[in-house]
Amino acid sequence: MSKKVKIGIIICDRYKNCAGGKCFRSLWNREGAFDIYKNMDVEVVGYTSCGGCPGGNIEYAPEEMVKNGAEVIHLATGFVVGYPPCPYIGYFKNYIEKKFGLKVVVGTHPIPQKYYDTHKKLGTWETTEWKEFIKPTLCDEDIRKAYN
Repeated sequence: MSKKVKIGIIICDRYKNCAGGKCFRSLWNREGAFDIYKNMDVEVVGYTSCGGCPGGNIEYAPEEMVKNGAEVIHLATGFVVGYPPCPYIGYFKNYIEKKFGLKVVVGTHPIPQKYYDTHKKLGTWETTEWKEFIKPTLCDEDIRKAYN
């Protein structure tokens, strides 16, 4: 491994009791949105929820993560797979990038197949914006099934 990247992870408050199992497994395996770190060491310097709709913790959590050296913030996959998906995700991404100058990646672990199937039937991710949001976590079907 060459470069070390420090990241923060923000999860949807609906999943505030999540222990991060899928996120950390995908980080170790460099799957989903974490495949961008294939040849890098990664240190997680913060993990918290958005604070609940409409995301009050988004104003404060990135600043704390920056104090710990965060260079990238990941908005967890739960923001896109929950129903309904987070209506604020675009605002969160834009706000964090502009206010804190950080790169923001939408997603952490691969989208589980069961969520992919549901949202496909519902047509949830058919807009150009949502296609971009899910791209880092889409993966192939075998990997999606492994995250069910």
